[in-house]
Amino acid sequence: GKKILTQCLQIRCMLNIWGVILYLRLPWITAQAGVGLTWVIILLSSCITGITGLSTSAIATNGKVKGGGTYFLISRSLGPELGGSIGLIFAFANAVAVAMHTVGFAETVTDLMSEHGAVMVDRINNIRIIGIVTVTCLLGISMAGMAWESKAQILFFLVIMVSFVNYIVGTIIPASPEKQSKGFFSYRADIFAANFVPDWRGPEGSFFGMFSIFFPSATGACVVRDAACIYLFYFIFFPGACVVRDASGLLNDSLTSSSADCVGLSCNYSWDFTECINNKSCLYGINFCVQMMSLVSGFAPLITAGIFGATLSSALACLVSAPKVFQCLCQDKLYPLIGFFGKGYGKNQEPIRGYLLAYIIAVCFILIAELNTIAPIISNFFLCSYSLINFSCFHASVTNSPGWRPSFRFYSRWLSLLGAVCCVVIMFLLTWWAALIAVGVVVFLLGYTLYKKPDVNWGSSVQAGSYSFALNQCVGLNSVEDHVKNYRPQCLVLTGPPSRRPALVDLVSCLTKSLSLMMCGNVVTASSCLSELQEANSSRHVSWLNQRKVRAFYRGVVAADLRSGVNVLLQGSGLGRMKPNVVLMGFKSDWSRSSPEAAHSYIGILHDAFDLQFGVCVLRMREGFDVSPPRRSHGESGGIYYLILSKMTSNLSKMTPDSLHLTSFQKKQGKKTIDVYWLSDDGGLTLLLPYLLTRRRRWSSCKVRVFVGGDPDRKEEQRQDVRRFQDLIGPFSVDPDPKQDPGSGLGRQQEEPWRISQQDVERNQAKTLRQIRLNEVLKDYSRDAALIVITMPVGRTGVCPSMLYLAWLDFLSRDLRPPVLLVRGNQENVLTFYCQ
Repeated sequence: GKKILTQCLQIRCMLNIWGVILYLRLPWITAQAGVGLTWVIILLSSCITGITGLSTSAIATNGKVKGGGTYFLISRSLGPELGGSIGLIFAFANAVAVAMHTVGFAETVTDLMSEHGAVMVDRINNIRIIGIVTVTCLLGISMAGMAWESKAQILFFLVIMVSFVNYIVGTIIPASPEKQSKGFFSYRADIFAANFVPDWRGPEGSFFGMFSIFFPSATGACVVRDAACIYLFYFIFFPGACVVRDASGLLNDSLTSSSADCVGLSCNYSWDFTECINNKSCLYGINFCVQMMSLVSGFAPLITAGIFGATLSSALACLVSAPKVFQCLCQDKLYPLIGFFGKGYGKNQEPIRGYLLAYIIAVCFILIAELNTIAPIISNFFLCSYSLINFSCFHASVTNSPGWRPSFRFYSRWLSLLGAVCCVVIMFLLTWWAALIAVGVVVFLLGYTLYKKPDVNWGSSVQAGSYSFALNQCVGLNSVEDHVKNYRPQCLVLTGPPSRRPALVDLVSCLTKSLSLMMCGNVVTASSCLSELQEANSSRHVSWLNQRKVRAFYRGVVAADLRSGVNVLLQGSGLGRMKPNVVLMGFKSDWSRSSPEAAHSYIGILHDAFDLQFGVCVLRMREGFDVSPPRRSHGESGGIYYLILSKMTSNLSKMTPDSLHLTSFQKKQGKKTIDVYWLSDDGGLTLLLPYLLTRRRRWSSCKVRVFVGGDPDRKEEQRQDVRRFQDLIGPFSVDPDPKQDPGSGLGRQQEEPWRISQQDVERNQAKTLRQIRLNEVLKDYSRDAALIVITMPVGRTGVCPSMLYLAWLDFLSRDLRPPVLLVRGNQENVLTFYCQ
């Protein structure tokens, strides 16, 4: 079974090789380039297709290959970015190849009509009419079904082989006077010597001009070993040794006696073609007669039958393959507007709409009616395809991915790279404008795919290469010394599920996007329900970040409690030097209503971050952070927000960017101010973060105002605020019973460390009054700011109870319309001001 399939594939490839170029243009190419350079053209083409064949074999044996041919190979190897663009180019090249083979058929029919005196219009329009009629018939055949095509291939192959034998026999038979008048004199050494060197003529007269016309006939040679030999000896040596370049075709141009004025090799054989040579009016010879194989052959109708079989079979094969490739591309949904052509009909899912599109493209190029113009266009597109196939093989092998395990071993990564480079260079040497178009299409579609990021995952070598590059760069950072000029705030954001607190995500994204590391952390306690435990490491969180276009990582952990989970994130997040140095969290606005243990744990997280040398940021927003569907309660006109985690996460994958919650940090801020209250030198983090915000377009119009110090002289005037503060901390104060031992309050505080004793209040009175006064200053000067950034006060462990510290943070940032960001650096210098 495999042997029969291989033979069928070889027959299909040989039908493509032995096509229109071989019959109608190879003798003319030999006349232009000479036998020697024509051999070079064929060997260069064979090398390119041979290297591509090795690369194709390696890629094809690395996994299952489905419909789509070259497109499937490249897209599943290099990914959708390059695979999609080359799929379009390859399908287009095959559609244009339909026109090339059809025009070759039409040329032959037109020449037959001329021989028999049948004329419709002029030659060009005859080719157009015959070509359009022919391709219309081929379209009907392809849409009717191709079940008979494999059997017809064998018949076409036999006809072509008979025509070859007929051609060889014709070169041996002595030439008749009629054939001699057209330049055929059988085998002659001097004719071979004269035809061995080039004789460039016309606008296409150059090495790469001939290469561009010949190359489409070599596009199947990558799997046929003897194709190059057939070209080299049969169809170049025979005409090169038998036929002169110029002949008139007139019987009365024979010489009865030698003449000193006779020009050309034909003079040696009693023929004088001087007049047509000098007037450049010769119609025959290998330089002019495209039907030279019919002239040389023993029986011309067999050559005509071979041309018909070769051109029609190749045109039909291209007309079928182009829609198949395009259908595969459309079904992958990489690009908009083309999905219409992906629909299949019948049990074989025939791409009827694709057939019609290929037909329209073919008709457009048939109207050119010039084979020498169509062939170079196809050459560029096929070279582009071959370049990417070779690069795919090179890239897949050089990334050292464990998934690259081709069973075909006879390939070399460096040979594939050489093949890719040669294809690109030759593209520009052939037709620079066509090469620019091909490269432009690839670059444009590459950019579109990179921007849109289609939802496909094919395990491409680009993904493997990205991993290898990222790993090498990350390891390389270990040898880079820290310097204040290279400091970047790498943020660990305690968001929980990122979709629950989008404001935190958006603010940090403004600080870190395209600049530094951002990691969203989520702690799920072990006492949570099973669904929440599963959601801790769900890919839906990453999907939400991607849909929101936030460049961040996500890390979920399961721990006994919140504080221990955050400790895991603080110590275990990141890789090498790519690890967080700033932790950002939301303010616990319900601290006075929640359990004291939870509030104490919250402050413990801040202290843990300080102990681990993290910078700490706490964001407070008047409207809060949590986002969930509103639920209206009885008797209320407003809505109360509840977190319905299971519903949110189940709908994350269905969200679009337009449906995601819009926060104030995503809006354009206008000409507001970012007010910075720099109250102590923490290394400069309080100043650096506002500057980074102003680098974003939506914050660029904001003006940064820096306030330094406070106004301690007015602290005593805030008696009403002091009473409010005392009421705030009252429920957490230690109030020992005077009838009991005076030390009982101390014992209770040791059992409940969040308790606030009178000694704690007196010892921290100055700091307390400072926070009260600062809140008034914020209300006076920053009520219209876009953001308030203030140095966070620090409550020392054992000196300031956690509830007192929380009361400071609460009173400092309460009743303010703008978001408030409390910042405290870890005393590491982050401003170049410190770098002397």
